[in-house]
Amino acid sequence: MSIISILTDQELLQLLREDNRLAYAEIYDRYKGLLFIHAYKRLNNQEEAEDVIHDLFAVLWKKRAEITINTEVAGYLYTAVRNRIFKIIAHKQIESDYFASIKHSISEGYCITDHRVRSNELVKIIENEISALPPKMREIFILSRQKNLSHKEIAERLNISEQTVSKQITNALKTLRIRLGLVVYLFFLMKL
Repeated sequence: MSIISILTDQELLQLLREDNRLAYAEIYDRYKGLLFIHAYKRLNNQEEAEDVIHDLFAVLWKKRAEITINTEVAGYLYTAVRNRIFKIIAHKQIESDYFASIKHSISEGYCITDHRVRSNELVKIIENEISALPPKMREIFILSRQKNLSHKEIAERLNISEQTVSKQITNALKTLRIRLGLVVYLFFLMKL
């Protein structure tokens, strides 16, 4: 048993603010399992629950110096997970409403113009999210999906390994899936 494992949450939090990776790892180990169970029960999706927990702890590390927790660490983490779950559920509801409106439009015989407007809106949303990717990831993603270059061609053009290209595309798809939801993710996946 290490000394770090017997520290209180507040002591760990103070060490975390001082860039202590062991304190971060201890907080992660203490709460990841319970937080995952909480997220999974609400989302009924293992991958989404894992993404929520991963995102929470990534933000915790990134903002470690500025985080102010006035309650218990557990309460702060549960609230953060709950808020992320609400965002996912709200996004799913919007997505569901969108599909319901498309289905209704088709059954009511609306003209093709409405479909084109919706498609253009979706394209703009996708383009905005692609432009928000980190520069290198965005470049690789665009070369793959919009220029239709193979992983080998991209690797040669950018003087990087095919494995790096593959990893960057995987990370870009994961990021877009989280930001845009399943529908857009499947759209890009079909281009593989």
